[in-house]
Amino acid sequence: MNAAAQQALGTTSSASSSPGGGAANTTAGTASMDELLPLVQQLTNPDQREVVLLELSKKRESFPDLAPILWHSVATLAALLQEIVSIYPLLTPPTLTAHASNRVCNALALLQCVASHVDTRQPFLNAQIPLYLYPFLNTQSKSRPFEYLRLTSLGVIGALVKVDDAEVISFLLSTEIIPLCLRIMETGSELSKTVATFIVQKILLEETGLNYVCATAERFFAVSTVLGNMVQLLQIHPSVRLLKHVVRCYLRLADHPRAREALKTCLPQSLKDNTFGPHLHNDPTVQKWLAQLLATVGNTAVGGDGSATADATSAFSMDPQPGSTTTSSTN
Repeated sequence: MNAAAQQALGTTSSASSSPGGGAANTTAGTASMDELLPLVQQLTNPDQREVVLLELSKKRESFPDLAPILWHSVATLAALLQEIVSIYPLLTPPTLTAHASNRVCNALALLQCVASHVDTRQPFLNAQIPLYLYPFLNTQSKSRPFEYLRLTSLGVIGALVKVDDAEVISFLLSTEIIPLCLRIMETGSELSKTVATFIVQKILLEETGLNYVCATAERFFAVSTVLGNMVQLLQIHPSVRLLKHVVRCYLRLADHPRAREALKTCLPQSLKDNTFGPHLHNDPTVQKWLAQLLATVGNTAVGGDGSATADATSAFSMDPQPGSTTTSSTN
């Protein structure tokens, strides 16, 4: 899996992020500040930048203080943003090459360090830097350079939501991240779908996010329909890792009274009839979540193809509940 996606999902790797937001030491040990500072300074030199981006992205786990140094060094963030905006013209029409994609993904990997670190996460949000990544998430080309670009960009957003922070969720909701994630959940590769679903899951786990999605029928069905389509595809191409996040999203939606009523008629039948049982025998966590979901919404409803049925829609016919966000729709 892409390293940025690995860290966003919290999967085990030889160099995973530490709980405090800094990076864990690699087997080679923590690199010295004498090695780090010259590399960071070279980022502002266009002639040296490509080589330094590759070097820092490879060694970023060796530098626990990389994020604050990147943030506070003169013109360093500007250099990283310059790398990002320089490939915007290659997005439409889609002419992004593998070389250009790899280069900007190295810059994105450094931005993920900044997004992950406890001391730089909030300034990173205050500067609205995630918005520079949204054009990458909005691409639709299925070529490898674009897929790698989307996956690495998702890794940055995933690093933000991995830490439970209501301000992060509010920022992402206000910038319409959910529609971008939903598109990738339907059309992306398995890895991209997994990270995008993880992001939606983390948003739903925050009360603000759950209320936002369940504030209107349009928002709820935008999410539940995509989840239902994913379940149908998972019957053909099973992935326990992806199914885990899908089930967790459904389980969280069931915590909301209106969504719970709607799920009684629009929950996919394949989640109720043990279709995925053979794939889950080694994953007790997903088994438990699925059992909780069925116990909450019931296991007797007919249909459940993920479409917006009249009965399900009626659960959202009342005015939004107090505290629900209604500023925009996921459509």
